[in-house]
Amino acid sequence: MATKKSASVKKSAGKAIKKIAGERKVTGSTPGFGKSGAPLDRGHPFYFGFLAALGAVLAITMMRAFASASQVFILILISLFLAAGLNPAVLFFQRRGLSRASAVAVIVGCVLAFVGLFGWLAIPPIVDQLNALFHNAPRLISELKNNPTLNNLNDHFGIIDSISTKVNEGVHNGQFAMSAFGGIVGVGKAVVSGAIAGLTILVLTLYFLASLPNVTKTVYRLVPATRRERVAGLSDAIIFRIGVFVGGQATVALIASIYILIVGAILHLPYVTALSVLVFICGLIPLVGHLLGVSVVTLVALTKSPSSAAIAFIAYVVYVQIENYVIMPKIMKKSLAMPGLVTILAALLGTSLLGLVGGLLCVPIAAAIMLIVDEVIYPKAEKS
Repeated sequence: MATKKSASVKKSAGKAIKKIAGERKVTGSTPGFGKSGAPLDRGHPFYFGFLAALGAVLAITMMRAFASASQVFILILISLFLAAGLNPAVLFFQRRGLSRASAVAVIVGCVLAFVGLFGWLAIPPIVDQLNALFHNAPRLISELKNNPTLNNLNDHFGIIDSISTKVNEGVHNGQFAMSAFGGIVGVGKAVVSGAIAGLTILVLTLYFLASLPNVTKTVYRLVPATRRERVAGLSDAIIFRIGVFVGGQATVALIASIYILIVGAILHLPYVTALSVLVFICGLIPLVGHLLGVSVVTLVALTKSPSSAAIAFIAYVVYVQIENYVIMPKIMKKSLAMPGLVTILAALLGTSLLGLVGGLLCVPIAAAIMLIVDEVIYPKAEKS
């Protein structure tokens, strides 16, 4: 009897619990946590102010985080840029039967062989000539006064004397490089940071180059299926344009450096190997790079004679015109055809924002934007 009585008590208790739970479920409350309150008034000024302040705090925090990691983003951007530039060469070998990994290995081997050969043949004379140019800079500047016109300007304004004084203080006291980098510790930091940045760019470039198809495929899957094909086509065209630009710009810069090497050898200019390397670096910067190159070449030629400086200046200007109107269109095959004003503005903005890196990235980014404008913005404007 006791067992039956306890069983009936448990049964009635279970029914009571179910009844209470059902009532709470109907009333929308959570069992054991009370009834749900009224929803927040989204139109209340406090609610709006709180969300606005929270959004501003998050935006400022993200901006500071991006600013703190800006160097990392620049390295990643340069690595992607170089990977896109080497991708056409990888595709060239893939079309001839090699796998992606084998093609990447061939390209990496060619690049490392070129860098090693360049370092073995060119770096020792370049270092010697740069050291000679550094130590002989005061004498070269003083010899500018042998020119009557420059000497007359110096007598009136003292330009050459002031430059010579500054150079003498920096070179003869051995403080030029130290002051440029902030002392011995600064020089050490610059060397270490440069080596780490170069190694990071190399590793990231190899990784992006080997996995570029997988990366793009993964990114394309985030796009809705109805737009995936068009987005993939535009993105592949942008990557192709970047690759064409990188390869073409490197080729054009190499041609410019060889040309200056030949001109310097004909004119018997001093430090001609160092000048050719400097012209190669300047040639990598679109539009504004040759302005620096022609200035340095003319000044170095001026230390020999005014006639040599005039010949070097005219030869450089003639080459720049040939490059702009003959060499560049043939190499680029008009794949980066843009209005001249857009190119100028992109080069100026990129150089002013990120220096050399911005000068390298500005033109292909502008070309990508122009492609999107031509394929997306203009058709929508025509249909509206």
